[in-house]
Amino acid sequence: MNAEVVALWRKHQSGTVLEVIRFGSVSGPVGKGRRRMADHQEASVTLPSDPASVSAARTYVTDVLAEWGLPSDSETADTVRLIVSELATNAVQHTFGLSPTFTVDIELDRDEKLRIGVTDSHPRFPKRLPAAVQQDNGRGMVIVRWLTAESGGKLSVRPTSEGGKTVSIMLPWTVPAEPARAD
Repeated sequence: MNAEVVALWRKHQSGTVLEVIRFGSVSGPVGKGRRRMADHQEASVTLPSDPASVSAARTYVTDVLAEWGLPSDSETADTVRLIVSELATNAVQHTFGLSPTFTVDIELDRDEKLRIGVTDSHPRFPKRLPAAVQQDNGRGMVIVRWLTAESGGKLSVRPTSEGGKTVSIMLPWTVPAEPARAD
């Protein structure tokens, strides 16, 4: 991959290494009123499997997507925040302490497709549970599947070579046009 490293940041927090990596390669002309976008951009963060990391994952994804042009107050940003919250919560709650960390990967291809994946090291795949009327939990994947489909995307679960799994969504990338400036 012919990518330029935009940022690499390591922070020690409570003895756990938090790693953030961003890549991107830019091509194509940039004209007046156009923002230079990469053909392919990637960002990744690895967080401890702790409930506080759910908020950190959500904030990280929102910040990255804002850098890539998605307004944080848009409907798409709200949908992505909810999906990331559900996937990160699953990575923390349903790995039974067997996955000390989880990773959130974000990829944007040619300003057309956005992929967000949450990877943990637990081998058990999410199961579709019957949602009882008064059930307090167990609906996260139903919510993720519905939001992804409503946004014109796809949900997938695949094993990792290390024995864990990645739960990913692929969404069409649509960024609202910037208002024209009066010169």
